[in-house]
Amino acid sequence: MLHRSAGTLEHRRFTDLPAYLAPGDMLALNDTRVLPARFTGNLEGGAECEVLLVRPLEDGRWLALVRPGRRMKAGRRLEFGRGELVITVEDFGPGKGERIVRLEAAEGCEPGDLIERWGHIPLPPYILRADTPEDRRRYQTVYAVNRGAVAAPTAGLHFTDELLAALASDGVDRVNLTLHVGPGTFRPVSVENLAGHTMDREFYRIEQAAWDRIIAARQAEKRLLAVGTTSVRTLESAAQTGKLEGFTGLFITPGFEFRVVDRLLTNFHLPRSTLLMLVSAFAGRELVLEAYREAVGQKYRFYSYGDAMLIL
Repeated sequence: MLHRSAGTLEHRRFTDLPAYLAPGDMLALNDTRVLPARFTGNLEGGAECEVLLVRPLEDGRWLALVRPGRRMKAGRRLEFGRGELVITVEDFGPGKGERIVRLEAAEGCEPGDLIERWGHIPLPPYILRADTPEDRRRYQTVYAVNRGAVAAPTAGLHFTDELLAALASDGVDRVNLTLHVGPGTFRPVSVENLAGHTMDREFYRIEQAAWDRIIAARQAEKRLLAVGTTSVRTLESAAQTGKLEGFTGLFITPGFEFRVVDRLLTNFHLPRSTLLMLVSAFAGRELVLEAYREAVGQKYRFYSYGDAMLIL
C-alpha cells in the first residue's frame, strides 16, 4: 500500500481492503470478459499458424493479429471441428501483423459459442506455457460479463464474491464500466519521447446511470477507487471527451491531470509499459519506484497473476 500524501509504504493483505473504504465511497470495476480469442492450427500444407482475434468489425469480420505474417495471405483458411468454424484471411489490417479475417459458423451454430469451444485463453506473452482449462476461470474477474477483451483487467482478479459482498454491506458503492482490453496493453514503449508512442484504441462504455452516480459521488466529496488502469483510462476518457461510449487511445503519463479518480488499485507492471507510466503519473515516479524496490525485496509477485498495490 502506498500513501501518496505521507510518502510512506505499508504491507497489508488484500482482505484488509474494507478497512480503507468508508460508507459512500465508490468502487469502479471494469466488467469486460476475456474471450478465448487465440486460435492455433495448421494451414493447407501443414504450416503452423496462430490467429488472435482483437475486435469485431461487421458482417462476421474481425481485426486479428496473425503469425507467421508471411504465410497469412488473403484466402488462407483455418478450420475447426471439420468445418464447424472457419477463419479466413480476407485482407491486410492497418497495423503490423494485423489482418482482416472472416468467421464462418456451420449452419445452426452461433459464432460466439464456437469461439468459446475452439479458442484458447490469450495468456500474456510472459507466461511461457499453453493455457489450461483452469485459466478459463482464473484469468477472469468474478464480475466479468461483457465479452470482448483479449487480456484481463488484472487488478480485479483479486476480488471474490465474498469480499464484494462485505464491501457492499459496509456501504461501499459499486459501479461497473467496460473497456475491452486489447493486446496493446503488453506493447512496451520503445521511444524516448513519449509523444511518439501511439496507444492502441480500445472500446469503452459507461452507462449513463452509472456516470450520473459517479458524478453525484464526486460532488458529495466521496472517494472513488478505480480498480485497475483500464478503469482509470475509461473514467478519464469520459471526463475528457464527454462521451460515454467510443474508442479511447488515452495515454496517461506524468503531468496528466486526473479529473475523476482519486484512488487506484493496480498490479505490479512491466518496465517501460504504458501501465507503469500511468501509475507513475498518479503517484509520482520516485515514490512508485521506491514501492517497486520494496516489492522486489519482499518477494512480491509481479504481473497478471501477481500481487496488487493500493494507492491512497
